[in-house]
Amino acid sequence: MERTHNTEPVVVVDKLWSIFGEGDKAFAVHQDLDLTVYRGEMLSIVGGSGTGKTVLLRQILGLLHPGKGTVTTLGRPAAELCQEGAAARVGMLFQHGALYSAFNVLENIGFALREQGTLPDAMVDAAAMIKLQMVGLKPEHAMRMPADLSGGMVKRVALARALIMDPPLLLLDEPTAGLDPTSSDEFCALLRDLHAELGLTVIMVTHDLDTLFALSSRVAVLAEKRVLVTGTPREVAQFQHPFIETFFQGERGRRAMAPAPVGEH
Repeated sequence: MERTHNTEPVVVVDKLWSIFGEGDKAFAVHQDLDLTVYRGEMLSIVGGSGTGKTVLLRQILGLLHPGKGTVTTLGRPAAELCQEGAAARVGMLFQHGALYSAFNVLENIGFALREQGTLPDAMVDAAAMIKLQMVGLKPEHAMRMPADLSGGMVKRVALARALIMDPPLLLLDEPTAGLDPTSSDEFCALLRDLHAELGLTVIMVTHDLDTLFALSSRVAVLAEKRVLVTGTPREVAQFQHPFIETFFQGERGRRAMAPAPVGEH
């Protein structure tokens, strides 16, 4: 896919060092890492174990602070996102859904809006019900508890909760992890539809090739403590590097890149 979005940057990571530990025990997960994400993109971050994929998401969210360098999210230092009102700017879907087990589906979805304290409960519930249906759930699911939901439904509720404040930027950490192939395909289709419908910019970490090819307009590969290469999935797959060759050229990679059989879309 060619980049069809405009060139307005939504996230700019400049010469980032992510440092853990102190003194002699300090070590850098990222060194001089550069990455720009543009409005309307669906960017996938991939890399081997220990390359700091989720650490990079946390830097973009402002949950971690750069040892050196800068991270700018939606035109402001990422650290400011941790202040009040962050949910209105960035939605986050954690790997395991991270629903509040004591709250029902509707309460989970409306949580950030209710915490603001500016709207009456009836309006919060109405907004949550709209988001619940936007992610493909039915009104009768509203009163269910998280323990009674399938894995795919948990993901949908968590996605609705991430979107409750209509943020322009959505971060996803392994969005299809733990889903069977059918649920995974359905969730990818939902994300594609919402991306188009809401004009979202999406940044996701994934190790799943089918998800990567289904959703990504661009891929950024983390290796050697930096972004090694960015490009469309097919462009990146041609780059000569041991991780990329293993990741893309194995059996699953070849299958994901194979042309669809005639009659399929």
